[in-house]
Amino acid sequence: MGFQLPQKTINGAIMMYGWNGKILRINLDNNTTKVTTFDEEFARMYIGGRGFAARIIWNEVPPGTDPLSPANKLVIATGPLSGLPLPSSGKVVVAAKSPLTGGYGDGNVGTKLAEHLKRAGYDAIVVEGAAKDPVYVYIENDKVEILSAEKLWGLPVDDLEAELKKEYGRNVGMLSIGPGGENLVKFAVIRAMEGRSGGRPGIGAVMGSKKLKAIVTKGTNEMPLADGASLKEIGKEAYNSIPKRELYPIWMRQGTMMVFEWCNETSTLPTYNFREGVFEYSKELDANKMETLKVKTLGCPLCNMRCGHSIKDENDDLSELDYENVGMLGPNIGMKNLTQVGTLIRMADDYGVDTISLGSVLAFAAESSEKGYLDAWKWGDVEKAKELIKKIVYREGELGNLLAEGTVNVAKKLGEETLKWAMQIKGLDISAYNCHLCPGMALAFSTSPIGAHHKDAWVIAWEVQTNRESYGKEKAEKVIEFQRIRGGMFESLTTCRLPWIEVGLELDWYPRLLKAATGMDWTLDDIWVVADRIYALIRAFWVRELKDKWSRTMDYPPARWFEEPLPSGPLKGSHLDKEKYDQLLSQYYALRGWDERGIPTRSTFEKLGLKDVADELEKYVQLTP
Repeated sequence: MGFQLPQKTINGAIMMYGWNGKILRINLDNNTTKVTTFDEEFARMYIGGRGFAARIIWNEVPPGTDPLSPANKLVIATGPLSGLPLPSSGKVVVAAKSPLTGGYGDGNVGTKLAEHLKRAGYDAIVVEGAAKDPVYVYIENDKVEILSAEKLWGLPVDDLEAELKKEYGRNVGMLSIGPGGENLVKFAVIRAMEGRSGGRPGIGAVMGSKKLKAIVTKGTNEMPLADGASLKEIGKEAYNSIPKRELYPIWMRQGTMMVFEWCNETSTLPTYNFREGVFEYSKELDANKMETLKVKTLGCPLCNMRCGHSIKDENDDLSELDYENVGMLGPNIGMKNLTQVGTLIRMADDYGVDTISLGSVLAFAAESSEKGYLDAWKWGDVEKAKELIKKIVYREGELGNLLAEGTVNVAKKLGEETLKWAMQIKGLDISAYNCHLCPGMALAFSTSPIGAHHKDAWVIAWEVQTNRESYGKEKAEKVIEFQRIRGGMFESLTTCRLPWIEVGLELDWYPRLLKAATGMDWTLDDIWVVADRIYALIRAFWVRELKDKWSRTMDYPPARWFEEPLPSGPLKGSHLDKEKYDQLLSQYYALRGWDERGIPTRSTFEKLGLKDVADELEKYVQLTP
């Protein structure tokens, strides 16, 4: 099917700088492993991380595959900068066909595995098939063991990590799932390092469907670098420049929580299932309140601007706060006590479920109960919320089993009318930004390649500071610019975007670092071409899955933002204009070289080096020339 990864089994390394040129394949059907290779052309085409994952999933997951079947593949991919001595490089991408959305799904997670996997000699892991009984995988350089996880199955993530560290020590890389992934909750995530998580579209459920509890990795080899001395020097300069940035002090005090009060002031705070944009108890939940409770700051490996600000929850346990999880499990469900919100966040993290989607499905359940479609719970009832979270994670009873399917699937079961307050796009719940009067951010959510997620194009701050009411072409241009940077470059390098977006580390550091690692001369424009290639490829995957059901309406935000004006606050009465949004969407398509259906044209595919993808896709839909 189209461009195939080379399948030659090798012994020893390939002479390639920045990459090992090797993919470890683990087949859980028959407990076998093998190593396949890729060449420099493949590396140039897709760089790593999301690029590698998207191409592997396109090639190897047949159309119509049940995401929770053995035929789906779990991909864990590094990039050429992952795990290197440079700012915030301790990241990997986890990806699969999503059980929540039915389309392409991925996430990035901070973990020591980023460095250990590369030092073990691999750029990616592909997990195939499914084990009959629970297992975990231990990788130490050339040694790969598939071991029984019978005694580990059922453990919350923190207890699991503690057990594995007793066995292997603290200096290992680790990815794991909690009970949420084991029980196939469709918004289960993959966890790492007592607080990091990734894979909002249910990638943890895919891992659980394979009966794979954890992957532990220890690598001791040298990384294949073109100019290690230069990379070390450039990386050190970049590290040293970060603390000198103007916003660094407040970032170190508040992290992403510093945006909370701003969102309330600008009517973009998700409140009562995005019905409102302001919350009267916002000061009980904001960053200033967090600072009075903070006891510890945590972060990913190789990061000098840690964002994991932790407080003690109701049970005196550490709960790690960021804006999105507080927004979604705070005002969005009517909670007004930060310690109680911390308890809900802690539960979600330890159970291994996405805090954003959890906050969304709880809000949907509260509103549906209010309107007589469910009998679940009422806004702000913390004890009932805790009870519901446990029911969801363990799929207890009819209600727990239903809500574990995720917001869009609950709405489809309750009836079409309820889809109006199911705050999702393409099946993925919207993260914590209310866009009643932010058409550019609504477009960013709607055209994100995994469904409604802010990580690909967080344009809301720029939009509010410029002209938030505009539907002009500049909005489409800004969304694409940010998608190329955030969802293209950072997701494939693979490093964190926060040094750039939060404290202003200039983008031109990255081509310099990439050249030192790989020996290849890259410009930012070269990287943007790769980003466009990745976005076109992921769009092709969605269209191939949906076939004649695909339409531009897949790129529309929820009806609520068009039809229900804000009921209160400084922007009372505001809502999106559907006709103007549709025109903005057409401008986005034109700039990307996609047709009016939102499908890349054949000429766009070919310009991006994806003729084989166009040929394959044309079996399912007719392409515009």
